[in-house]
Amino acid sequence: LAHSWSGNLVTNAVWSDLWLNEGFTVYLEALIMEAVYGEDRRRMEDVLGYRSLLEEFETLPPGDQLLAANLAGRDPDDAFSNVAYEKGRLFIIWLESRIGREPMAVFLREYFEQFAFQSITTPRFETYALEKLGEAGLTQDDLDRWLREPGLPEDAVLPTSDAFERIDAVAAEWLAGDRAPEAVPFGEWSVHEQLYFLSLVPESIDGEVLAALDAAHGLTGAANAEVAHRWYRIAIAQRYEPAFAALTAYLEEIGRIKLVRPLYEALFVSDWGAPMASEIYARARAGYHPLTQSTIDALVP
Repeated sequence: LAHSWSGNLVTNAVWSDLWLNEGFTVYLEALIMEAVYGEDRRRMEDVLGYRSLLEEFETLPPGDQLLAANLAGRDPDDAFSNVAYEKGRLFIIWLESRIGREPMAVFLREYFEQFAFQSITTPRFETYALEKLGEAGLTQDDLDRWLREPGLPEDAVLPTSDAFERIDAVAAEWLAGDRAPEAVPFGEWSVHEQLYFLSLVPESIDGEVLAALDAAHGLTGAANAEVAHRWYRIAIAQRYEPAFAALTAYLEEIGRIKLVRPLYEALFVSDWGAPMASEIYARARAGYHPLTQSTIDALVP
């Protein structure tokens, strides 16, 4: 639904401006989630998206952290990341914070009407935004900070969620050995709370502690694709072999780039993981979408 009224109604004319598609889409997704499930749910998803962006910033070169990216001479898939999605959303949230929720709704409605069924560029968006929001204080310097500088501006409006505070406490107790894995209420949490908990598991965790958590909550072979993805990233980092059969099945059954690419990347960078990844990919490749194929092809040593 969000794609229909943002990314596919007004979309990017060139791949370097992918944020024009995805940033607006993720912003509208959040508004829909808030309307349907409430503000707490929206805040949880916002925090998870922000954390995923910070993780990507740790590995991306500065040039790939820009919204108005320079892809001259590059395959767009080589620069694909969460930046267009999550930094794009944070830019629009920042705009909203400057002018207010209702004026932002008016601006978006007029923007979609003005450019409906068209493909536009970042400079065209900038011209339009300054025409409409210049009197509200938006400047070219503001746009340059968001569009042409790496990382996030100092005045970015960062998401918070009180819902995760109790999970922080549970995770701290478990990691300190003060809470048994069976006492972690993992199954009682929403998927978003589960993902947040798993994001707190350090890469240096002891293998026996990891195995105990797995035994208590059946994380290997988890039915939810997002939870399984996060768990298998931990398993690869720890070389947790009990999860490898399920990881293999996951990569042979799931084809979404967002879910499979990070797993292949983590496998291919290790001496022990590269042969395993090559074997899995040789079997799975024929079932992947061509875009997924080209993305993973570029990772193969």
